[in-house]
Amino acid sequence: MPGFFRKSARRDAVAATGVSPEGAPGGSSPPRRSWADRLKAGLARTRRQLGGGLANLFGRRKIDEDLLEELEATLLMADCGVEVTQHLISELRARWKAERLETASQLQQTLADSLLGIVAPLEAALDVSAHKPCIIMLAGVNGSGKTTSIGKLAKYFQTQGKSVLLAAGDTFRAAAREQLMAWGERNGVTVIAQEGGDAAAVIFDAVNAARARGIDIVLADTAGRLPTQLHLMEEIAKVRRVIAKADPSGPHEVLLVLDANIGQNALAQVKAFDAAVGVTGLVLTKLDGTAKGGVVAAIARQCPKPLRFIGVGEAIDDLQPFRAREFVDALFDAAEETA
Repeated sequence: MPGFFRKSARRDAVAATGVSPEGAPGGSSPPRRSWADRLKAGLARTRRQLGGGLANLFGRRKIDEDLLEELEATLLMADCGVEVTQHLISELRARWKAERLETASQLQQTLADSLLGIVAPLEAALDVSAHKPCIIMLAGVNGSGKTTSIGKLAKYFQTQGKSVLLAAGDTFRAAAREQLMAWGERNGVTVIAQEGGDAAAVIFDAVNAARARGIDIVLADTAGRLPTQLHLMEEIAKVRRVIAKADPSGPHEVLLVLDANIGQNALAQVKAFDAAVGVTGLVLTKLDGTAKGGVVAAIARQCPKPLRFIGVGEAIDDLQPFRAREFVDALFDAAEETA
């Protein structure tokens, strides 16, 4: 039978994960900065790779082929991938010769413009107004930040004036249900859950409950899967089919949550999950860790799915819609200061 979050859920989740729903151990919160500042801080590693690397390269007196070769290595180290790097270098070389670029700032601006041109198509706002309830199914490998992202998305949609219901469809991971219940308690939303049982049945119940209660959005968690576990990927495909039985128009969005720290492996995950469940959008988490944000450009060139949200921290509001110009500006902010 469907159940609701219990008072001990928060304690269970903190004990199991070491992180409170607020995103900080024990519930303490650091002073909040603006989203732009948090994004710049989260992309510090990539910015050091690009900004610091470019600043050092731009210390030369002129632009030449040797500089472009070193820039190529810098882009590869920033997780841009071979295809994106070759495209950017070819474009830089062509504009350098055609426009007779000479200064560091000119080359840097050219690179920023080229990168923006690559990632801009990923910017597409998630429209949840066409269906009620709008059923959003979330998938991803274990450790990608999927369940935590659901909690943050619940908060985000609430700030948009939407009512939200959570479906604890990860019935395999012991702490997943308790973690989602803790997020539900934190956000003041109902969580439909079962003790064990079938994930598809939990989400089926959640969709029906949302329809009966006039809820705007259902966020459906699913168990973590490795793309190579074909039998488990089939189970998540079953969840998608069951959602369609509960609502023939659903799911209305299938979000794949990616850990930005895995670099180029993200591409393989996008392809595998897309084949299994038809991915319609991406959530890129943990850009504040060891991640190097060039993977966004790699995704844009090889697996161009809309990047709905990016995450740069553990706090409840550290997941925000992807905005291409804001992202590129954050990458090159330090480079502009040091060039």
